Amino acid sequence: MTIFLILLYALSLVYISIAERFRTYVTLIAFQGLLLFGISFFELKKVETLNLIFIFSETIIFKTIIVPILLYRVIEKTKSNKVHKKSLPGYYSIILVSFMLVISYLISFFLQHPSIDKIYFTVSLFALFSGLLLIITHKKIFSQMVGFLVLENAVFLFSLAIGNEMPMLINTGILLDIFISVLILGSFATKIGDTIQSLETEELSHLKD
Repeated sequence: MTIFLILLYALSLVYISIAERFRTYVTLIAFQGLLLFGISFFELKKVETLNLIFIFSETIIFKTIIVPILLYRVIEKTKSNKVHKKSLPGYYSIILVSFMLVISYLISFFLQHPSIDKIYFTVSLFALFSGLLLIITHKKIFSQMVGFLVLENAVFLFSLAIGNEMPMLINTGILLDIFISVLILGSFATKIGDTIQSLETEELSHLKD
């Protein structure tokens, strides 16, 4: 069951790399939250009540509910729902995503260690590269915000790759950091949405002039 969820998560990363609408991004982010809950739940050999509450709060409440609601509000406020036309074309994204998946597997293969799960490590690296791809190849702040959330999910998977003991303190810090970041970026995008409808990083640079 865990392998099936991991494969679904990898497929969602491929889909999010070629998606062209922001609402699709939000749906995939929420879906990934559900998958991360299922993966972490089945991975923990001994599910303690405190761990279960924390995992549920971080994946279901935050990643699946709160973050998508915030992102939907940004979309509705800015009236922007499509990726910038100058973003990387879909077929190039497929090529890059396939290349990143191969690289992720090769890295995990050569870094064989008894305490590192190869499958989790491969998918977490793939998530890391996918998040960076969104940030680098897209010009709109919304796309880069989604890439940042994908990076955070990669960190979550890295913690599972190292072992099934969930680092409570680290995950709490990540949770608070991402929550504050989404609030700031969401508020920032909403405030400037009335004057800069496209929400592109190039146009933001003119604000300093």
